[in-house]
Amino acid sequence: MGDNKNAIYDAKTLGYPKMFVLGLQHMFAMFGATVLVPALTGLSVSATLLFAGLGTLLFHFLTRGKVPAFLGSSFAFIGGYAAIAPMLGENGDIPNKELLPYACLGVAAAGCLYLVLAALIKAFGQKRVMRFFPPIVTGPIIIAIGLTLSKSAIDNCKQNWVVAVLAILVVVVCNIYGKGMVKIVPIILGVIVSYIAACCLGIVNFDQVKDAAWIGLPFKMEDTVFEIFKDPDSSLIANSIITIMPIALATMVEHIGDISAISSTTNRNFIEDPGLHRTLLGDGLATILASLFGAPANTTYGENTGVLSLTKVYDPKVIRIAAYCAIAFSFSPKFAALIASMPAATVGGVSIVLYGMISAVGVRNIVENQVDFSKSRNIIIAALILGFSIGVNYSGAIQFSIGSVDIALSGLAIGALIGIIFNAILPLDEKEYKGANKAYVTESEGTISNQPKRMDSKRKIENKKKSKK
Repeated sequence: MGDNKNAIYDAKTLGYPKMFVLGLQHMFAMFGATVLVPALTGLSVSATLLFAGLGTLLFHFLTRGKVPAFLGSSFAFIGGYAAIAPMLGENGDIPNKELLPYACLGVAAAGCLYLVLAALIKAFGQKRVMRFFPPIVTGPIIIAIGLTLSKSAIDNCKQNWVVAVLAILVVVVCNIYGKGMVKIVPIILGVIVSYIAACCLGIVNFDQVKDAAWIGLPFKMEDTVFEIFKDPDSSLIANSIITIMPIALATMVEHIGDISAISSTTNRNFIEDPGLHRTLLGDGLATILASLFGAPANTTYGENTGVLSLTKVYDPKVIRIAAYCAIAFSFSPKFAALIASMPAATVGGVSIVLYGMISAVGVRNIVENQVDFSKSRNIIIAALILGFSIGVNYSGAIQFSIGSVDIALSGLAIGALIGIIFNAILPLDEKEYKGANKAYVTESEGTISNQPKRMDSKRKIENKKKSKK
């Protein structure tokens, strides 16, 4: 585990005003990507914010308030929405209100798979399950998550490199040279400075902000899944479930990678305590709840893990403040419009740092768990995960049909599945498993440990005495 000498696990020591600012920073970090998903799928931005906040609070309740994770919109299901409810209009910018509830039903069904895996882990123990997700699998997946997301960040930066570079410089300078509060809120400062610069350059459009209402309901009942059952189409229901459910296989692996990344960042083993079954349950139920009410699927957000790495403030209470802020702002269409007016270059500049931090955490996960790359099997597994995850992401999802149903698998889905399969079938003797990879398997429980075991000084002295005898 990395050096966390300056880490803060109890943010109350900073005072409530600073805690609130830190919470706002987490909300700004997730905002750009979270509202991008409804922009691409036609779902409600306000409903997205509401259920991102509610989903995060539900997750924290089920994980006993121990895991500093924020749940935002999942990009993994965008292909599923596009397959069932493609955007309409010449420019593809008109939501498909008629079919979106069916796509949401498919996502809700995918969320149920989280509950199944959580139940299996609870019933059989995480030792048997986590043998399929050692650091040689989760590490490259974490790296791939950051690298695949970085493309969207660069695309945003291209809109105005001056604004993007300014955001990056502010984040870097504040984090490296800043003192006190400046050092732990580099993201929000980067957003503010680059936003002001964009306004001065005249590239910010406030027309939607002027037209938006101050207060409004986050969602309409006609946009929810419950609308389907007034006049259900059984073939559409079956098609949406069969098409979208398999995506959960990738997102569940992504979830394990995210929890491993958060554990590595904070120097806490959240896979063991509160337990992977609880984090999966929280993520799954949050996704089901959001989907039923017409919001995107939820997922643990890498952007916020990047904020944790930068600020070293690991108190989950700060994340819950961000959740409350998201819920409050979901009832203000004007605020949603104001944030939506944020230049893409600002979002891109901040995101490129956060996405890079995710990949860096993946590298650290591999290094600190002492994965032996002198072993050919480990090189092959890592190569296949990275090659397929990133390669397919740039070339487009792999599509195939089962009967009349078209299925599209993202790069992360394919990379994760291939990593799991090859880790299971490539030979690894028990001596090597408990030796080179003992960093992630404890002797008593076989559970994940995010840092190599170290003997305390007393035990070292006793061993020296024994060796002399």
